[in-house]
Amino acid sequence: MAHSRTARRRWTAAIGLTGVAVLALSACAESERGTDDASGKTGGTLIFGAAGKPKNFDPIFNDDGESFRPIRQMYDTLITYKRGTADLAPGLAEKWDLSDGGKTITFSLVQGAKFHDGTAFDAAAVCFNFERWFNMKGAAAQSQMIYYADIFKGFAQNEGDASGTPLYKSCEAKDANTAVLNLNAYSSALPAAFGLTSFSISSPEALKKYDADAVTQSGESFAYPAYATEHPTGTGPFKFESYDKTNNTITLVRNEDYHGEKAKLDKIIFKIIEDENARKQELKAGTIDGYDYPSPADFKSLKDDGFDVLIRPAFNIMYLGINQANTPALKDIRVRQAIAYAVNREQLVKTKLPEGAEVATQFQPKTVAGYADDVTKYPYDPAKAKDLLKQAGVENLTLKFYVPTEVSRPYMPNPVDYAAAMTEDLKAVGINVETVPRPWNGGYKDDVQKFGKHDLHLLGWTGDYNDAGNFPGTFFGRSKPEFGFDDKALFDEIAAADAVVDATAHADAWKQVNRNLLSKYLPAVPISHSPPGIVVNKKIKGLTPSPLTDERFDTVTKD
Repeated sequence: MAHSRTARRRWTAAIGLTGVAVLALSACAESERGTDDASGKTGGTLIFGAAGKPKNFDPIFNDDGESFRPIRQMYDTLITYKRGTADLAPGLAEKWDLSDGGKTITFSLVQGAKFHDGTAFDAAAVCFNFERWFNMKGAAAQSQMIYYADIFKGFAQNEGDASGTPLYKSCEAKDANTAVLNLNAYSSALPAAFGLTSFSISSPEALKKYDADAVTQSGESFAYPAYATEHPTGTGPFKFESYDKTNNTITLVRNEDYHGEKAKLDKIIFKIIEDENARKQELKAGTIDGYDYPSPADFKSLKDDGFDVLIRPAFNIMYLGINQANTPALKDIRVRQAIAYAVNREQLVKTKLPEGAEVATQFQPKTVAGYADDVTKYPYDPAKAKDLLKQAGVENLTLKFYVPTEVSRPYMPNPVDYAAAMTEDLKAVGINVETVPRPWNGGYKDDVQKFGKHDLHLLGWTGDYNDAGNFPGTFFGRSKPEFGFDDKALFDEIAAADAVVDATAHADAWKQVNRNLLSKYLPAVPISHSPPGIVVNKKIKGLTPSPLTDERFDTVTKD
């Protein structure tokens, strides 16, 4: 992948869209607005089948696709992505400038935008949001700010598990239309990460009125304030109307005061249907207009039945995670290597994943700078797996394998099936497996990511922006309950790679990180990269599939 920067940080990056397309990531971008549908039709209601319940509707307290899908229709970010690409494009910032070695970012903001409560969007509102995130109080609230912790490292006062040194320094509203962000250090994640849905800009007045920061924790459960559950207030093309938990529907309505081109639809209803087969049947019955992540096995039949199956490029990774904290044997890299050799990833990709899926050899796609062709590889070799277990002196090893249910993710359309195949592979080399199924938004993610109850788990990631820091850097850059190890040498190596400014040296540093991850550490087993689909009926036009799964419905029309 070509990746170059000048002193003004003009970026170019490659990502597979139709082959390998070059996407310009410009530090000084001009507005690109418009619609993907020239029909001019307006009105109607889109009913979209959602695979799971939202966690809540406050962007900063989320890292989940089922929450992000409605959130990104209601909110805008400072920077966004050109439709169908990972190319940075203007959002609430018409342009942005980097200076002082990337430690100062000046945003020139759109004028005339308003939040859904009628209050003005301006530089003071931008700085209010940054200050809110940085000064967030309480271990419960901080623990829910996954993306903030990964990008900005630390808080004004770290509580709970937060321990990093803050990247954020200050924000100044130079005038109503100019916000200046000052950082303590350069980060290769910025400015691209400002397109993350978590960093959507909320109304300061609504945040204050509805006590937005009052997140509480009781045992393993989190409760969110009224802002997050009943009054999400952004600047986006759709506004929140209701979340009917009895009928499992989320209703959004068009924002008639939107500052850009107004949405064509009158309304969006997200109908929560947790069973994939039920979503398919409702699509065929006409009670929903589309749903995300159809099973790869259904692609052909859906097309034959007259539906449009839109395929996104594979910009993701599925991995088999290993938690070293609970079972002493997993601290031995030979045992982790045995697990890697035991899993028949080639067969899994060939028989259970969609056409175009590939076996992953490392924790990032090939199209991201830092991919190393010469990493240690773990082809299917059950004999070698058994030998490694013997060398480690491990017998009668029993592992708790946590598996997500009631979910279909872009990198794992059917996790229960994949886990079943992996379980059989592990049993074949002498590893006993206790499967623990948990609902995706009903305990699974907290069990795995917050409380580390598991030994093995299935998870993955769809890239948010085109940098290795968003893949292996996000997974392994700090100690996490998900993986249960604390290795300062690895964390320092990742931090050093992220801080390299020169493009070639930046890529080389990440290549070495990837080599070491697979040979020296092996904290997880990379499984696959998969091209996910989204299916709609023929009445729906103007929906552009995104490699980032960042689909926006404001351009959609319904006949």
